[in-house]
Amino acid sequence: MRAQRITVFDVFAVVFTFLVMLFCLLPMALVAIVSITDEAVIQANGYSFFPERLSLAAYRLLFVGQDLVGNSYLISTMVTTLGTGLAVLVTGMAGYAIANRNVQYRNALALFFFVTMVFNPGLVPWYYITGVLNLRDNLAALIIPRLMFQPFYLFLVRNFMKGIPDSLMESARIDGARDLTIAFRIYFPLSVPVLAAITLFYGLQYWNDWFNAIMLIDSQQLYPVQYLLFKLQSELQMLRELQQASATSRPPAESFKMATAIVTIGPIVFFYPFLQRYFVKGLVIGSIKG
Repeated sequence: MRAQRITVFDVFAVVFTFLVMLFCLLPMALVAIVSITDEAVIQANGYSFFPERLSLAAYRLLFVGQDLVGNSYLISTMVTTLGTGLAVLVTGMAGYAIANRNVQYRNALALFFFVTMVFNPGLVPWYYITGVLNLRDNLAALIIPRLMFQPFYLFLVRNFMKGIPDSLMESARIDGARDLTIAFRIYFPLSVPVLAAITLFYGLQYWNDWFNAIMLIDSQQLYPVQYLLFKLQSELQMLRELQQASATSRPPAESFKMATAIVTIGPIVFFYPFLQRYFVKGLVIGSIKG
C-alpha cells in the first residue's frame, strides 16, 4: 500500500486552519480572563491575557445572595426550548405544504409569505395585536410573537423538500398514508439537515431575545436572562457614575460586562456542536435546490 504524500498545500491548509481557529478562540479567551480580573487592575492596565490580580467579584455580584439570575436562566431555557420546538414544527409543516405539488394555490401562499419579507407592518400594529391576544406579562408573550416564523427559513425548508423525489410521496399515498404521516415519517427525517439549521437559528433568536421582554413583560420573575443582565448592567453603570468613592471600591463594571457575556453565551456554545455537522449542509442545499 502506497503511503500518502503530504504536499505543500496540505501543510498550508493545516497552518491556515490553525490560525483561523486561534483568531476565533483568542477573543473568547480574553473575555473569560477579563471576567475574573480585578477591577482596579483593569482600570490601571486595561485588558490583558496575564492580569496581575484575579477576582471573582463580577460573578459574586451576579450569583451570590440572589436567585434572579438562576430564575432568568430557567425562564430563558423554557422559552427557548418551547419556542424553538414550536417554531421548527410550524415552519416545517408550512414548508411541506408549499413544496407539495398536490396543494392548491401553493404558489400564492409562497407569494404571501414572500411579501412579508419585503414589507414590515411596523411596531404599532404588532403591539396592538399582542394586546388583543393578551400577550402581556406571561410566558406566552415571550414565545408567540417570535413563533410567527421567518419567511427566509420557510423558503430554505421548502427548497430542500422540493429536492425530495415525488415518487416517495406517491408510493406512500398508494399505501394509504395521509399527509401527516408522509410529512413526519418521510419528509421530516429526510430534511434533518435543513431542520437542524433553522433549529439553531430559532434557538439563537429566542435565547438572545430581550425586545419582547422590554415591550411585554412587567414582572421581574419573568425576565429572560438577556434582559435581566441588560438591566443589571445599566444599573451598575449608573451606580458607577453617581458614586464618588475611590476606584478600588467601585463596582466591577468592566469585568461584569465580560462575566455577563460568558454567562449568556455558555448554553449556545454547548448547544452548537450537536447541530454543527448539519448546519452548512442544510443551509447550502436548502438555499440552492428547487
